[in-house]
Amino acid sequence: MINKKNDFDFVAIGDIVIDAFINLKAARVRDEKGRPELCLSFADKIPYNWVEVVAAVGNSANASVSASRLGLKSALVANIGADDNGRKCQEVLRNEKVATDFIKIHPNEKTNYHFVLLYEADRTILVKHAEFDYQLPDIKKPKWIYLSSLAENSLPFHNKITEYLKENPEIKLSFQPGTFQMELGYEKLKDIYQAAEIFFCNVQEAKRILGEIKPMILNDCLKIDKKKTIITLLNEMNKLGPKIVIITDGPDGAYAFNEGKTFFIPMYPDKRPPIDRTGAGDAFSSTVTSALACGKNLEEALLWGPINSMSVVQYVGAQKGLLTLEKIEEYLKNAPEEYKVITI
Repeated sequence: MINKKNDFDFVAIGDIVIDAFINLKAARVRDEKGRPELCLSFADKIPYNWVEVVAAVGNSANASVSASRLGLKSALVANIGADDNGRKCQEVLRNEKVATDFIKIHPNEKTNYHFVLLYEADRTILVKHAEFDYQLPDIKKPKWIYLSSLAENSLPFHNKITEYLKENPEIKLSFQPGTFQMELGYEKLKDIYQAAEIFFCNVQEAKRILGEIKPMILNDCLKIDKKKTIITLLNEMNKLGPKIVIITDGPDGAYAFNEGKTFFIPMYPDKRPPIDRTGAGDAFSSTVTSALACGKNLEEALLWGPINSMSVVQYVGAQKGLLTLEKIEEYLKNAPEEYKVITI
């Protein structure tokens, strides 16, 4: 889909991938040092139940589809190879009414391909991001930019995005850092953090980010309960620059901090046990951002996010369960009484 006016509400920036889900049959989880490990028999033939290949995914690609289904004019800035996988990604985006104006095709590269080891409802992902020559196309002036996972060589690209945001201060940035962005560390990306209107991560990621620059904060967190720990993490992340900070805690809900106020939103009750938690965080973050782009306030936006997360985990892959605006409103109308934003 080509949008000649370039009047986008939502432009996502980040790597796009193919995910091959492998549902494991013979595996186990070991937890000897406080961190679970997925274990398979070494040098053996490992049986699996099934495999399903899902195209056009990745944090930012998922967000662009989420925004489109919610009625926003959405586009994706990404890079693909000149291969069948790249063509499949473009086809999926076009079918989802996500503009592909800013997809760059690289003749000598392969489209990113990840393997997702699915055991019960949790997943372990084998990732490899091609180091594309990242360039920022002329995206004009969208209302929101959603920035997420990019490869290790993307630091100069982040600097270009920062310059663009400084030149266009009316554009709002939503930042959900991916693995390599967290590895780059805060100091190298502090201009991005400081430009962010809203920032998303989970509890473990917040500890990782802050642990590198404020290790004493994590030492203090060991002395308090989980709720107080998350509130401390929210405040410290806010000091790094983002106006709004949201930290998710898996099935235990999410916390938000804005203008001195802390909010909590519980998980929306699952219709049935989750099948695959891949993309639950992307669904939450992109839906909250989309709600803000639709003119909702933060408390209203927080009510939207868990509904899409609940739906996504009922399917394999990060996009099949993404909801339309009508469905979000239907779930809100039928929400249980305890499903509400609480001010802490």
